[in-house]
Amino acid sequence: MTTINILHLYPNEMNTYGDHGNGLALKRRIEWHGFKAMVHYHHPGSSIPKNIDIVVGGGGQDSAQADVQADILNISDALHKLAADDVPMLMVCGTYQLFGHRYVTHTGDAVKGISLFDAETVGGPKRMIGNVMVESEFGTLFGFENHSGQTTLGKSQEALGRVLRGNGNNGRDKTEGARTKNVFGTYMHGPFLPNNPAFCDYLIKLAVQNRSDTFEPKQIDDHLAELARAGARKRSY
Repeated sequence: MTTINILHLYPNEMNTYGDHGNGLALKRRIEWHGFKAMVHYHHPGSSIPKNIDIVVGGGGQDSAQADVQADILNISDALHKLAADDVPMLMVCGTYQLFGHRYVTHTGDAVKGISLFDAETVGGPKRMIGNVMVESEFGTLFGFENHSGQTTLGKSQEALGRVLRGNGNNGRDKTEGARTKNVFGTYMHGPFLPNNPAFCDYLIKLAVQNRSDTFEPKQIDDHLAELARAGARKRSY
């Protein structure tokens, strides 16, 4: 039986908004689809394990991003290699910002990123907080944003989707998140994957196919997720 290895970046430092749930959702749905799943946790100072199939990272405060900056720069080459090999990744909020060129805090401190996304983030005077609804090639995506960082994508950088409700990357251009190959960034918490099971299964499909295995999705009872999505659709911002 194929084992899908999940790498969770900085689970202690970058887990302010419950993004740990994304790794849990991946593990459980991988098992429901008939594969084995193993979660590996990357902490500052450790090395990246071999044979990683999916990478996830969550959000954190400015101080947490500064704490992991040196380490993420140290593992930058390994992450770029995984991205070049089409390994699917999901980076939320703080790690999304660190996957861009840099994040300039509201106090003017620059936190350097690893430039997997052609994007820059600048801390703004106002927090963008509320329920988000996004149109994407994966259908309608739902989540909850809570960030003061305003992210601007480069001209050739693909967004994850278009904002239907909420602020998204910066509250101005209606973009939300970013995509480079199979690497995705988003400001949506919730956690994101339990709210968007079809997107979760897409990441799993990519990982399985990279292992040269056939992905034949099992029928999963998602009625609770669909109820949550129906409720999210009705909410105001």
